[in-house]
Amino acid sequence: MGTLYIVGTPIGNLGDMTYRAVETLKSVDFICAEDTRVTAKLLNHFEIKKPLVSYHEHNAAEAGKRVTARLLSGEDAAIVTDAGMPCISDPGEMLVRECAEAGIDVKVVPGPTAAMSAAAVSGLSTRHIAFHGFLPADKKERRSVLASVKDSTDTLIFYEAPHKLVNTLSDMLGFLGDRRIALCRELTKMHEEVRRTTLSQAVEYYRENEPRGEFVLAVEGNTEQSEKADTIESALEQVTKLAESGMRPADACREIAKVTGFSKGELYSAYLGGQKK
Repeated sequence: MGTLYIVGTPIGNLGDMTYRAVETLKSVDFICAEDTRVTAKLLNHFEIKKPLVSYHEHNAAEAGKRVTARLLSGEDAAIVTDAGMPCISDPGEMLVRECAEAGIDVKVVPGPTAAMSAAAVSGLSTRHIAFHGFLPADKKERRSVLASVKDSTDTLIFYEAPHKLVNTLSDMLGFLGDRRIALCRELTKMHEEVRRTTLSQAVEYYRENEPRGEFVLAVEGNTEQSEKADTIESALEQVTKLAESGMRPADACREIAKVTGFSKGELYSAYLGGQKK
């Protein structure tokens, strides 16, 4: 029976490739890659000549069966992703699960991770960190996730694409309040940037400046020292922030009702009353 190696690769700077990662990729029989074109460039740089197998979210079910069959027959394989650690917000986790269920040995060859790199450089507390990967593209699901973590005291880590950044930051401001945030862009690459600011300032900045590159967002956890019941005023403040970010007031009331002790009707009536003053 063969072994599956989870091999971390650079998140941008090829100089971050480890000696062990190179040696492992040279030693296996084949390599599973998210995008074979991207991985081919990496292998060419390090003069590694090994067969590549396409393995991504759209073919994971079928490709996984073929890979595990080859591992059971005695071949060794490595799995890589386009950048960073495979199996972290990545379909590779399914292959690892299948191997575990089949009794196939899985070993990890650690490498750079964007999430932990961002946490380290954020300037925020790293005593307790909660990694949430990419937020759902569906706005209702995204807002539901944010509502569920608003009371967490952990530093929150998210991945985000540039074209969705402003909407995500607006939703964060509405649900989490105006917290500190570190926006880490293009880590280890030529245009690496870490912008330490607040959510309100980040929304304003990126509405005026088009986001470019991939982002890791490190958001300060809830700094309240003790839990306290929501007041109608604090709930309305959250409703108002969501409304100001572009959400329909009725929808904002419904979302905030999910995470407070107030009904949508109570919040909507109070919101309308405040608008008439």
